[in-house]
Amino acid sequence: MKRILTNVNTFARRRQGLHITNLRPLALTNHPRTIPIPTITHNLHTASSKQNAIPTATPQDVGPSSSSSNPQMAFPCLDALETRTSNLLNNSTPVKKFSSGSGPEPSYTSGPHQTFHCPTPLHLDWGGTLSAYTIAYETWGTLNSNASNAILLHTGLSASSHAHSTPSNPSVGWWEKFIGPGKALDTNKYFVICTNVIGGCYGSTGPSSIDPSTTTSNNGAKGEPYATKFPIVTLEDMVRAQFTLLDHLGIRKLFASVGSSMGGMQSLAAGVLYPERVGRVVSISGCARSHPYSIAMRFVQRQVLMSDPNWSRGHYYSSIPPHIGMKLAREIATVTYRSGPEWEQRFGRLRADSTKPPALCPDFKIETYLDHAGEKWCLEYDANSLLYISKAMDLFDLSEGVQKDARVRRETYALRRGGDVDEGGQCTLTLPDEAYEEQEQEQEEQVSSSSSSSSSHRQPPRDLIAGLSPLKDHKVLVIGVASDILFPAWQQREIVDALKEGGNENITHVELGEDVSLFGHDTFLLDTVNVGGVVGEFLKE
Repeated sequence: MKRILTNVNTFARRRQGLHITNLRPLALTNHPRTIPIPTITHNLHTASSKQNAIPTATPQDVGPSSSSSNPQMAFPCLDALETRTSNLLNNSTPVKKFSSGSGPEPSYTSGPHQTFHCPTPLHLDWGGTLSAYTIAYETWGTLNSNASNAILLHTGLSASSHAHSTPSNPSVGWWEKFIGPGKALDTNKYFVICTNVIGGCYGSTGPSSIDPSTTTSNNGAKGEPYATKFPIVTLEDMVRAQFTLLDHLGIRKLFASVGSSMGGMQSLAAGVLYPERVGRVVSISGCARSHPYSIAMRFVQRQVLMSDPNWSRGHYYSSIPPHIGMKLAREIATVTYRSGPEWEQRFGRLRADSTKPPALCPDFKIETYLDHAGEKWCLEYDANSLLYISKAMDLFDLSEGVQKDARVRRETYALRRGGDVDEGGQCTLTLPDEAYEEQEQEQEEQVSSSSSSSSSHRQPPRDLIAGLSPLKDHKVLVIGVASDILFPAWQQREIVDALKEGGNENITHVELGEDVSLFGHDTFLLDTVNVGGVVGEFLKE
């Protein structure tokens, strides 16, 4: 097994006896952003015109009387939210274009893409079924005569299939600098395919798609969106749908499966589910099973979103989308995408305008950055897709027992699918009668548990080792980033250790230390040298 680490002195003490090769550190830059704070954004591309509009609430207390010794504080951030709600009520929200240079955000595009429609039912891990489904995809490069040079590129949570510009859609893609002639995914050699996942909102079947059963019941008239009648999906369900697309394209075996973040999880799943159909596996800033911290962060985002009255339990497509909940959810997520040290360098304690008194609205530059991140996204993505896909990430676990249970559920449901759908089978979860209480724990146990959670010597569970065993004979590249707080580097070490314990000797492990990147989880979108370069070399080997 080959490991390539950048924090050589520190990490060598953890990994005695491993072959370590230095990576040349990347010169760190601050990548300053110009951060406009828009007051009006544009309508969600999947939303319908105004129907059943919900008016905004009017505060009962308007502030102190005129005799107060202090003036009423202004709240421009709330004014902006109220303005957007009013514009949505009047269906007058103008389209606001944001600069692609404002940061390494995925390309939110509903532009031209190719479409594959599968009429065969997709039976899902948690018992639901899609009677038919559509996958939006884009390709770059040329498939060779024996279809042996295909690379399936998996996306993060909210990205579309638009990883790179195309003649029909020249806008910059979310991995633009990593795809093309001579780049990491060299289109002179490889045929690169990227899809929008099932559950998404950029052309693939998801909650905002029309439920075909409502079309039939309406005598051929346009039906209603699935909304929250869309079934729970898993990352493995998404991968199985992708492989039906590969069948359609005549691709029996991939040269490689490549992905970052959620895509890194899918990339591993592709190899586990279809070991005979995947050549090499690349997992960047991913994990083999979701862990409590990331689950907790996504849970809070969902709670904030679902608490927006406009969410309406998912049935908002003919009314106002939950833009306030989406904005706040995105701000929470953005906190996890970068690292504290990088923000310290870029923002420090700078205020947006130090000549003005402090405000409760965005005041510090870091606050204006988060505010803008939420503003520019809140109407660009479907709220229900965020809920469903983030839940799919929480459910992810490649342990053998979990995979067996999912297979049994899926096959059992498929056998009885001939009758009506069981309306109560998958939505009967109830909250516990009593709140969770902290359990007393000895100090020695707390210290042991805390140290083992980040220790590179922590033994992976036997069930996870068995679950990853289908990858025993595959070449696997695992990349982690020390400054990543959403998918900490120890989670990539867990992948490597589980593969090694399962007998895989063809592992390349790269961990980018803080001397190389302070960009945290976003490193996979930014670092064409230490991420892109390593991926390119791995594919050439």
